[in-house]
Amino acid sequence: MVKKEIEKKSYGSRWVKVVVVLVAVFVAIAMSSRTSSNIAFLRAIDRACPCSRATPKYSGMVEDCCCDYETVDHLNEEVLNPSLQELVKTPFFRYFKAKLWCDCPFWPDDGMCKLRDCSVCECPESEFPESFKKPYRLSLNDLVCQEGKPQAAVDRTLDSKAFRGWTEIDNPWTNDDETDNGEMTYVNLQLNPERYTGYTGPSARRIWDAVYSENCPKYPSQESCQEEKILYKLISGLHSSISIHIASDYLLDEATNLWGQNLTLLYDRVLQYPDRVSNLYFTFLFVLRAVTKAADYLEQAEYDTGNLNEDLKTQSLMKQLLYNPKLQAACPVPFDEAKLWKGQSGPELKQNIQQQFRNISALMDCVGCEKCRLWGKLQVLGLGTALKILFSDDGQENLGHILQLQRNEVIALMNLLNRLSESVKFVREIGPTAERTIEGHPSSYNTLIRSWKRILSYVLKT
Repeated sequence: MVKKEIEKKSYGSRWVKVVVVLVAVFVAIAMSSRTSSNIAFLRAIDRACPCSRATPKYSGMVEDCCCDYETVDHLNEEVLNPSLQELVKTPFFRYFKAKLWCDCPFWPDDGMCKLRDCSVCECPESEFPESFKKPYRLSLNDLVCQEGKPQAAVDRTLDSKAFRGWTEIDNPWTNDDETDNGEMTYVNLQLNPERYTGYTGPSARRIWDAVYSENCPKYPSQESCQEEKILYKLISGLHSSISIHIASDYLLDEATNLWGQNLTLLYDRVLQYPDRVSNLYFTFLFVLRAVTKAADYLEQAEYDTGNLNEDLKTQSLMKQLLYNPKLQAACPVPFDEAKLWKGQSGPELKQNIQQQFRNISALMDCVGCEKCRLWGKLQVLGLGTALKILFSDDGQENLGHILQLQRNEVIALMNLLNRLSESVKFVREIGPTAERTIEGHPSSYNTLIRSWKRILSYVLKT
């Protein structure tokens, strides 16, 4: 009798232990899905214990550039990022002009742009400055966005500040006709940050598939020339930057509208591919080279919005950025464009790659999400403006006299540089911790399988 009671108690104790283990397993799984919370804790440890920080993963010269990773990170942290963050908030750089409805020239409408539940009406006429007004207004039925997700819609709210228009000339590298004011609308970029919008699946993948397979040369390839490789790296770097911004400002919980960092996404799309990080740095330096090369032009440009104090601040910030002594001393020529387009085939090659980039620009009209389309158009125009600056002088020295930029191009160029700067900063600050966490963090499925095996082994032994 006593033996049976002992066996009964032992049996009950065994299953209590099993239940405890099961609870521990499910708690572990739940905790493993909250990578962002773990990252915050690990970042705190890193700050408290500098000795735990590993040697930077990326060091030496950025491929095809004239600056090394360490210098880029230092300049970005000390000079570029603070100045750019302040600059893009000024009235002049706050507004961008773009077409925001679907008109895809490459494939028939697949219905992604037919849902209007999350569309936002444009501002009343009374809110528009005279210089912003268009010959006709779009009706609500013409305003489109993707899959009914409010975070995908563009906020068209504007303030009443007007600014003088510049002479508008089409950019040979991009597809949009920027002179067609009747079909374009102004958007306040500060009200429409680049972040997660819910735009995923086949429609989103088709855009990038088309960019890479139809317009970018197949790279890496021994047959690719230097110019073709550079086009690929520019697109790859831009793609990495966009992915980083989605991951850094992600809708973690739709029910509670909780936003935060999705570091698993960051790792899956960017960090686990060293070439994508390298291409991000390359694109950043390429665009920075365009900005510094056009310094004289950008310094003398009119940043007139009708707000004298803000306009003077904008001009001052531009000068501080363009002629910063630390930048000029540490990385005076971020990228050397003089080595491109050489030989008899140079002009023809330039035309071919220019057409490829125009196709990429046109693909932005196929993006089935308003906010994604807005930032896609802005950043592709910014990259096209950088190409225009670097390759419009044909080796001549008087760039300031022959270069002509529209206001929209300058806005896109500086906002793109800021976006890339933010991405580089995020990778530098978060990347190492994210990699250590994700690479040492098994998937929930594998955790569950191993835990069940341990439980089964324990039960059988006892």
